[in-house]
Parts: sequence; C-alpha cells; structure tokens
Amino acid sequence: MTVPANPPPIPPEKPLPGDCCDGGCAVCVWEAYDDALRHYHEALAAWQANADASASPCAGTDAGTPG
Repeated sequence: MTVPANPPPIPPEKPLPGDCCDGGCAVCVWEAYDDALRHYHEALAAWQANADASASPCAGTDAGTPG
C-alpha cells in the first residue's frame, strides 16, 4: 500500500452518546470533540488549498504568465 506524499487530515472520532457522564466536567468529551473538529476543518481547508495550488497546471512555472 502506497501512502500519499501529502495525505489529507484525519477527522476526529465522534464520542459515543454514553461517553459523556453529564457531570459538568471542566472539559467535556463533547467540548473536546468540538475543538478537535474545528482544528480538523481548519487543517482540511489548508490541505485542500495546498492540493488545489499543486494541481494547477501553472503552479510553480512561468507558463501561466503573459509574456
């Protein structure tokens, strides 16, 4: 199996309904998941932007500039 040179970020694992104890924890599993999901979406957007720039036929060349 070949691993891509720049693999996409992996989404966080969603907690199961019973993972929260409903005890008012300082950092609830749902809050931790929300934070991880926000970071994932930020990383995914950055990864997609990088992938889009790399896929451009003119990326890194002068071929797309008028001359």
